[in-house]
Amino acid sequence: MNLYVLAGFLLAFGITAAIGPFVIKWLRTMKIGQKILEIGPKWHMNKQNIPTMGGIMFITGILLATVIAAALTGMWSEMAPAASVMGLALANGLIGVFDDWKKIKKKQNAGLTAKQKMLLQIAVAALFITLMRVGGFITPSLTIPFVNITITIPWVLYILFMTFVIVGTVNAVNLTDGLDGLAAGVTLPVAVFFCAAALFLKDAMRADSMLIVSILSAALAGGLIGFLIFNFNPAKVFMGDTGSLYLGGMICGLAFAIDLPLILIPVGLIYICETLSVILQVGYFKLTHGKRIFKMTPIHHHFEMCGYTEKQIVITAFLITALLCALSYWGVLHLYL
Repeated sequence: MNLYVLAGFLLAFGITAAIGPFVIKWLRTMKIGQKILEIGPKWHMNKQNIPTMGGIMFITGILLATVIAAALTGMWSEMAPAASVMGLALANGLIGVFDDWKKIKKKQNAGLTAKQKMLLQIAVAALFITLMRVGGFITPSLTIPFVNITITIPWVLYILFMTFVIVGTVNAVNLTDGLDGLAAGVTLPVAVFFCAAALFLKDAMRADSMLIVSILSAALAGGLIGFLIFNFNPAKVFMGDTGSLYLGGMICGLAFAIDLPLILIPVGLIYICETLSVILQVGYFKLTHGKRIFKMTPIHHHFEMCGYTEKQIVITAFLITALLCALSYWGVLHLYL
């Protein structure tokens, strides 16, 4: 592994783990606690008032680690793609902050309205894609992983479609954040994939900007491991929408940074399944006037109600994602070898 990439990983882990206890104490002092829906699993009620908005822990660690490690490379002119990705992630994280804060003020598990959140996310996604286009970091083409088929589409259609992809993915990651360590645990192998893919593309494409993208991905992995110290079952803190929307923005941004947005399908299959379970449940409920496919959605709650523990569900989701990420890395290699 490149030493700068390793530095990004270790710094993010160390910073996140070090500030964790202080952030949790501050959140408790400010009484920033999670509100649990009464319609949720009854055994989740013991999570009531556990500190939320803990995503600021790994956001801080990732940001500081990336800036420090990237600065050590001295490649200031190559930082634009990674900076754009951080901007997308931070903007979505800020939407999450507003959402979490409104929940706390209302003392209920509902913050921004769906319309407010959607409009903000669409604006952020469209701006990101536009900036990436102006900077020449993306092309209006879709490369289908594993089969080496590339489809070029008009820019306007590309922007519209990719805005939908980003908003959908960000909210899918948000839905995945329903068990201790689930969103962080699933996103960890995705971060490792982007780190490895960017390092490979640095050499394959002779693009130094990919080194900074790899550093950012490594910092994401380090920050998540640092956060899981406090978030793995039984959780001492939740990331909140602050963290989950940030993570959604980050993985979307990384996919665009390597100009392979469709790679989100295999590496993000767990996120997709979580979202599809909700869509299918709602649609079937309306069509059948009250019948359900799953015991509860998102689907991780269905597995809970089938008798699986949170740890079993999280570890299984992690292993599935790790396998899919390994296959996706092979797919990236296949594009250039």
